[in-house]
Amino acid sequence: MPPSNTGASGDASNGAAPRRKAPRFLLPVVLVLVAIGVAALGYWWLVGRFIQSTDDAYLQADSVTVAPKVSGYVTDVYVGDNATVKAGDPLVRLDGRQYQAALDQSTATVDARRADLQQAQAGIAQQQAAIEQARAQLQVAQVNAKHTEDEVRRYGPLAKTGAESGDQLSVLISNRDQARATLAADKAALDQAQARMADLHAQIAQAQAQLEAAQASAKQAQLDLQDTLIRSSLDGRVGDRTVRVGQYAQPGTRLMTVVPVQRIYLTANFKETQIGRMRAGQSATVHVDALPDADLHGVVDSFAPGTGSQFALLPPENATGNFTKIVQRVPVRIRIDADEQTRARLVPGLSVTVEVDTRSHGHAAPPTSADSQHG
Repeated sequence: MPPSNTGASGDASNGAAPRRKAPRFLLPVVLVLVAIGVAALGYWWLVGRFIQSTDDAYLQADSVTVAPKVSGYVTDVYVGDNATVKAGDPLVRLDGRQYQAALDQSTATVDARRADLQQAQAGIAQQQAAIEQARAQLQVAQVNAKHTEDEVRRYGPLAKTGAESGDQLSVLISNRDQARATLAADKAALDQAQARMADLHAQIAQAQAQLEAAQASAKQAQLDLQDTLIRSSLDGRVGDRTVRVGQYAQPGTRLMTVVPVQRIYLTANFKETQIGRMRAGQSATVHVDALPDADLHGVVDSFAPGTGSQFALLPPENATGNFTKIVQRVPVRIRIDADEQTRARLVPGLSVTVEVDTRSHGHAAPPTSADSQHG
């Protein structure tokens, strides 16, 4: 009888390899990952979903282009490239000899017009005396004419009765007629003198107008002479200096640019889908590419009154042709809070990444009258 294999098979089944247990460190790793995921989810829910960020942002400043108001050759340049200037500091001087000559000529014209006015005023006083003299002569003529009239009236009846000779009456009548003519002449002289007074007043008004015109011309010549010295209108630093001594400058020629680096600000172009909860006064974190180790603080200052496309040189006209919707961007101005040392390293044009925390309400702009009516 062959030997049985039951024992062998049982031993084989009992000797199978045991199942491998999971490593002991795997569970802590899983717990750590789960904790990190929960923390990340909690941070996003509490903070992350309120943070709006963009890298379409650049530093800007309200730069001023320096240009002359008058033409002339440049005689002096008082500042160099990247120089720091204060408001009122001289920058460039133009040749002012022709403007000085024009001012001298205008000043001489003012003196001449002032002399004409004084002459006309002196003529007024002289003519007033002439009027008084003519009035006195008229009074004498009136008295003489009355006397001759009385003489003729008294001797007329006597001549008719023969008490007086006719020759005497003829002489008296002749005297009366002469007195009447003299009276008429004196009246005409007084009227002429008074009319001459009105003409002198008109001459005074004309001389006054000519004097004012000459003074205005002299003032313009003075301004032109002053404009040959070009001064800075604000504090800042000189950039893009193209002016050189000996250069001929026309009015409006760009000589240099003064950048007010102490009043630099940030313009961030956020997508229209990001500004729904954004308000003026909300805090922002600014990352300047040129300062990788520094995070600056900022505050939302204001919003542009339209998207950037509306202020483009050629605004889009979506009513023509096929329409393709494109997410628009709204320029948002952000005020930067930084110390003097950090601000000195900021220049317009630097690239920036900005993050705005929209959890706070900020301070929204007051509603307009149209909003009040619709509200």
